[in-house]
Amino acid sequence: MGLVRGYRATGADLPYGDPLRSHGVAMEGYFWRFTDPVSRRVLVALIGVNARGGRHWATAAVAASATADEPAYLRAVELPDAWADPMALGVRAGSAFLGTGRRVLVDLGGSCRLDVTVDEPVPWPRRAFGGSSGFHIVPALNQYWHPWLLGGTARGTAVLDGRRWVLDGAATYAEKNWGREGFPEAWWWGQAHGFPEPEACVAFAGGQVTAGPVHTEVTALVVRLPSGAVVRLGNPGLSPVAATVTDSSWRLRGRSALWQVDVDAAAVPGDAHVLPVPLPREGRNTPGAIEHLSGSLVVTVRRGGRTVWSGESALAGLEHGGLAGADAELRRRGAPPHATSALPVARPVGRDGLRPAATPQ
Repeated sequence: MGLVRGYRATGADLPYGDPLRSHGVAMEGYFWRFTDPVSRRVLVALIGVNARGGRHWATAAVAASATADEPAYLRAVELPDAWADPMALGVRAGSAFLGTGRRVLVDLGGSCRLDVTVDEPVPWPRRAFGGSSGFHIVPALNQYWHPWLLGGTARGTAVLDGRRWVLDGAATYAEKNWGREGFPEAWWWGQAHGFPEPEACVAFAGGQVTAGPVHTEVTALVVRLPSGAVVRLGNPGLSPVAATVTDSSWRLRGRSALWQVDVDAAAVPGDAHVLPVPLPREGRNTPGAIEHLSGSLVVTVRRGGRTVWSGESALAGLEHGGLAGADAELRRRGAPPHATSALPVARPVGRDGLRPAATPQ
């Protein structure tokens, strides 16, 4: 058992292991996303438990997209004490944040509260590996990723600046990411519900992966089809995913012997929230993620050359991460020198709840 604990302490997991349990690395991150197809609004809640020496502190945030009736919202804080459960999916930071496999309870002050229970959860199918596939067994990577909840129905409320939002019926997605350095130097990410087929889900994550002298670029792409089948691509050599990402577009092409998945997504840079990420070794947060809560995404899935599903969502989460890029975006928006986060640049929102946005090509 001591050998297994030591192995997991590097961030790695054995085949058929449980990546939901805390590994004890420098950063253990938890992320929930709620997509409300009725209000056409999206809310995210996140927390990273960061370790520096014997101290454990947290990076936490709640953010919501704008609608015709409500402005975009963001509250991001540092919490002095935090704990990640080594036995199951669980995270706590005093009375400010509690997250488990079925509930998220948040009180970040400043009239920011969230209390949501997830009904009818759709977990990651039991497979030898999680979202990072074979990379899960490689020790000491700078980053691992696992989308552990591909669907579910929210039941609860959010209070944002005194405005109450009933989240009942919202589609729910959740993931974990962890690693020995917090975040890579550059990364890209996306997730979408909000398709005409409510069972469908798309998620992807990519970036620069390092382990000692080894450096490579990898993108993992997951699609839950309306039938319930889950397709995962992104194993170098066997099912590679080519990703071309800019500040306003995400283009993924994934192939295996059987499956082909194409994703084209787009968003306007000024519509993004700028979110903080931790620098665990320095014990502080820094701007890192330029994240859109409601971009446009088109996905096409083929099996043996035949299209089995194609869908479009206008409520996709899309992220382009990198410390230099996020800091430059804050400066462009005129944020104060020590700011680590920012709301989107305000633009008119139509009565359908959407801003005019770039269209995937």
